[in-house]
Amino acid sequence: MTIPSRLRPVAFALVFVCGLSTVPRATAVTLVGTWKGTMESQMGTVDVTLVIETASPLSGKATLGEFGGPIANGTLDNDKVSFDVTIEHGTLKFAGTVAGDEMKVTVTGTQGDKMALVARRQK
Repeated sequence: MTIPSRLRPVAFALVFVCGLSTVPRATAVTLVGTWKGTMESQMGTVDVTLVIETASPLSGKATLGEFGGPIANGTLDNDKVSFDVTIEHGTLKFAGTVAGDEMKVTVTGTQGDKMALVARRQK
């Protein structure tokens, strides 16, 4: 089949656009599930479990050692995640990134101290 010269730019554009629709795209990050990790605090090593029940809005619960509380004020923007957890002694702030089954966040404690947490999704 021969395409008339005046229609070639249109044909090229159609092929180009259709080709773009088949390019693999990054899948949206999903946080729903159970995540476990440890972090070093002024009280020593603390086991952390995050149970994320819904992604939009981000909600669930967190257990940090013997303390626990609901996940609140959660946001997910591409691979960036942030949320708060209020425990008996105050509010902890979590902020970091998610890649696949690994979440790397900085936890800001009730006194402003910073702790690193690497949590992995449980399967």
